[in-house]
Amino acid sequence: MAITDRYPRQAATLALAHALSAAERGLAVIPLSRTKLPALRSPHRAAPAPAGPPCHGECGLFGHGVHDASTDPARIRALFAAAPWATGYGIACGLPPHHLIGVDLDTKSGVDSSAALRELALRHLFTIPPTVVVRTPSGGRHLWLTGPPDVAVPNSAGRLAPGIDIRGAGGYLVGPGSRTDHGVYSTVPGTAHLAPAPCPRALLRLLLPPPRPVPRTAAGHHGHGLVQFVLAAHEGQRNTRLFWAACRAYENGIGPALTEALIAAALRTGLPEREARGTVASAGRVVAGRPHEGWPGAEEGGARG
Repeated sequence: MAITDRYPRQAATLALAHALSAAERGLAVIPLSRTKLPALRSPHRAAPAPAGPPCHGECGLFGHGVHDASTDPARIRALFAAAPWATGYGIACGLPPHHLIGVDLDTKSGVDSSAALRELALRHLFTIPPTVVVRTPSGGRHLWLTGPPDVAVPNSAGRLAPGIDIRGAGGYLVGPGSRTDHGVYSTVPGTAHLAPAPCPRALLRLLLPPPRPVPRTAAGHHGHGLVQFVLAAHEGQRNTRLFWAACRAYENGIGPALTEALIAAALRTGLPEREARGTVASAGRVVAGRPHEGWPGAEEGGARG
């Protein structure tokens, strides 16, 4: 009989202690049940489907999944008090200050996900730096990485490679110390003291969604070429290429139609979204002959690239 069956109060106390410890490291947490799902059900589950956007906690009640996540000890205690059956905790991804990205190397898919990640690393020339690694009850591993603040990495299952799932914005990782129906999640020895390492830029490009296709009616072959020009940018020339491509797009009357495709391409190269949008907007002002502050197409500075 599992400890969660014999000693539910002890399991809940341990889960809360682990969750509070994670919150001290700046990780926002929520209580989880033994099934790894959020322990608190939605307060709106019996209500008719809303006409507008779904509630993400604006109502002030608990039960909104990852949107309940917090680093505030008082709120965390209140969440666990509302779910005394919780035996684990989830760590929300994509939130400041870490903007956590979870690389889930599964073992249940019948493929060697670790080998698949090594093959990707060799093909795209990146190395996973030393970071927190959590072992799952099934023998899989969760690698903790951090992302840039202006980039939202989406959740995905098997898109990067078979057996590799990604936990990004709106997702969560089961925290070490959590007890589930299948066992306990634990930190791999030698990694518990580490901080989540920055995601390699080459890997980050693979995790972002592909650029939106350029509408041929609006941009045609020329627009496609400009997007490819931005995608080919290397560190230190991303702003320059984006600014040049955006200027050409506005000069040819396809600037508004090509804006999102150019920005998506810039994000793929690792440029922060705020910076990319500012660069494209500046190009539009330059072509229109309006005043602007400096030229954002200059070489990128230092460590920001």
